[in-house]
Amino acid sequence: MKDPSGDATPGPTITIVLMGVSGSGKSSVMKRLARHLGWPAAEGDAFHSPENVAKMASGVPLTDEDRWPWLDALAAWIGERERAGENALVTCSALKREYRDRLRDGHPSVWFVHLTAGRAILAERVERRRGHYMPASLLASQLSTLEPLAADEPGITLSTDLSKGRAIEAILARMPGR
Repeated sequence: MKDPSGDATPGPTITIVLMGVSGSGKSSVMKRLARHLGWPAAEGDAFHSPENVAKMASGVPLTDEDRWPWLDALAAWIGERERAGENALVTCSALKREYRDRLRDGHPSVWFVHLTAGRAILAERVERRRGHYMPASLLASQLSTLEPLAADEPGITLSTDLSKGRAIEAILARMPGR
């Protein structure tokens, strides 16, 4: 956050990483939060290489090796926001603890919001989506890879089964600095 006195030294910031499997509501929750908070926001999918997109579009799950450059690009974006003294929002599946650790390494602003929903709801949402390269066939792979947010990781877990609006209210009420 920029100091109102005009001091150019950035103070502590927060970067909310909306995480979860496909269909959990990451993008729609991010859009609502960005409108409400006025923070810069980035869609994690936009950071994937063309090769990763092609692989997923053909129904092939990504490997850890595929994900490292993507996670490093997201971490670099987070670092840019921190250096600018900006709070920010970003979506990222962040399925494994080691992926989340990679995003947090050197980035104290990171706070996770693990969005969850029942398997049937996730499948329905992914099937309804149009214009996205991630096929519904990869949902099972994501669910089997998912390591839920652990108690010692900074963040919260919220269900989007019933209402994404309620998730927004819970995020705003529970985020650090509120």
